[in-house]
Amino acid sequence: MTKEEADNGRDDMLIDNPEVQEKETDAFPEGFNSSYLKLYYGWLFPHADMSKWMAYGNDGKHPACDESYFGRREFSFTLDNDIYVRFQSFKTAYELEKAIKEQCPFKIDIGPVYSVDPAKRHAYSQSGDNIFTPVERELVFDIDISDYDDVRYCCSGADVCLDCWPLMTVAIKVIDVALRDDFGFNHILWVYSGRRGVHCWVCDARARRLNNEQRSAIADYFRVYKGNSNSRSKISLVGPVLHPFLMRSFNVLSDYFEKKLLCSQQLLSDERYENILDMISDESVSSELRGKWQGKGHSTANDINIVRWEQLKRLCGSKKKTPSLLRCVQEIVFSFTYPRIDMEVSKHMNHLLKSPFCVHPKTGRVCIPINPSLCDEFDPTNVPTLSKLLREMNTGGLQAEGEIVWDRTSMGKPIRYFKESFLQPLLKSCKNGDW
Repeated sequence: MTKEEADNGRDDMLIDNPEVQEKETDAFPEGFNSSYLKLYYGWLFPHADMSKWMAYGNDGKHPACDESYFGRREFSFTLDNDIYVRFQSFKTAYELEKAIKEQCPFKIDIGPVYSVDPAKRHAYSQSGDNIFTPVERELVFDIDISDYDDVRYCCSGADVCLDCWPLMTVAIKVIDVALRDDFGFNHILWVYSGRRGVHCWVCDARARRLNNEQRSAIADYFRVYKGNSNSRSKISLVGPVLHPFLMRSFNVLSDYFEKKLLCSQQLLSDERYENILDMISDESVSSELRGKWQGKGHSTANDINIVRWEQLKRLCGSKKKTPSLLRCVQEIVFSFTYPRIDMEVSKHMNHLLKSPFCVHPKTGRVCIPINPSLCDEFDPTNVPTLSKLLREMNTGGLQAEGEIVWDRTSMGKPIRYFKESFLQPLLKSCKNGDW
C-alpha cells in the first residue's frame, strides 16, 4: 500500500505490516457483512471499467459524444435491511463511484438508458408530457438453475454443485453460439450470478436499440418449451427435421446429456427410468424397455444409465416405420438439457439485471465474468469470495509502486478478462462508429 493510499481513509481494516500479517490471516472469516463490502468497494470493485462500459464511448470529446448518455442510465441499489432504491442516476463516473462507496449497496442492478434523467422522472410526468421511456438497453438473458429442479436430483432451489452445473455450461454454449452465428452479435458478456445461475449481456449497438417486439422475437427464437407439468413432453420440436439451430444445439446437448448428466443424475436408475419411459410415444417400445430393465438394475459391470440409454436409442432407431420415435430421443435430450431462459427478462427493455462484480449476500461470491470459450472449466464453488479476497489483499505484503490492488488477488484474472476480451473490443467498435 502506498503512503498516499494509506492516508485516504480507506485502509481501516487492511494490515500491511509484515510482522502482523501472519496473525491477521484469519482476520476475515467466511461470511458477508457491510464492513467487508466497504473494503471491497474501496479497493477491488472495478469502478472505472464499469463506468466506461456503461458510457459506450460517450465520455470523450468527439463530435458524436452524447454528454447526457451516462446520466440517463438507471441504477438500482439494494441497501442493508432490504431497502430498495430505484431510478438512481449519476452524471459522471465519479458520482457513481462515490455513491457506491458511501452507500455500500448489498446489490447493484442496472436498468435501461431512458429518454430523460430517471431521477427527474416525476418532474416530466407532472408536465403532462409522457416522455419518460426507455430508449436503449442491452439485450439480456437470465438463466437460473432452480428452473431445472424437475430434471436434476443432486440439488434443488438455489443450491448448486458440480454435478448439476453442466446445465449452465451447456446453456452458455448453446446461446452464445446462436447469438454470434445466427444473429451476428459480437460484444457478449457472460456473468456468474453469484449463486444459482448465469446472466448474459449482449452489448452491440443494434442489440441495445431493439424494441420490445424485436426482443420478444429473439427470445422466442430460443423457445422450445410448451405444455405444463402434466404434459407427456414439455418440448415442442416441430417439422419433419430439426431447425438448423436446434440440430446444432442437439449435438451439443446430447454430448453433455450422455457424458455429464446421465450418470451424475442417475436419470435411468430403477427409481427414475419411468420418467423417461413416459416420454416415449409408442407404448409397445416403452413396455419392451420396461421389461428389459425391471429387476435388472445391477446386472452389468458398466454404468446402468449408459447401458439403458444405448438400449433405448437402439430400439427407437430400429423402428423404421415410426420416425416419431427418433424425435422422442431428441425430445428427451432437450427436456433434460436445453437452456431454460427467463423469457420476460429478455423481452422487455425496462427489466433490471444485477451488475457484474457484485457480491452475492447469501454466498459471499463475486459475480465474475465467464469466458464462454472456457466455460467447461468454470467452477461456481471456487469463485472469489468476499472474505477470501480480503485475506489475499491483506497478506500480499507492501504494495509496490504502480501495482493494482486487485492484481494481487483472485480478482485479477476476471477483471483482466473483462477489460481485455470484452471492454476494449467494445469501446473500439464504439470509436469506429458502432454506437
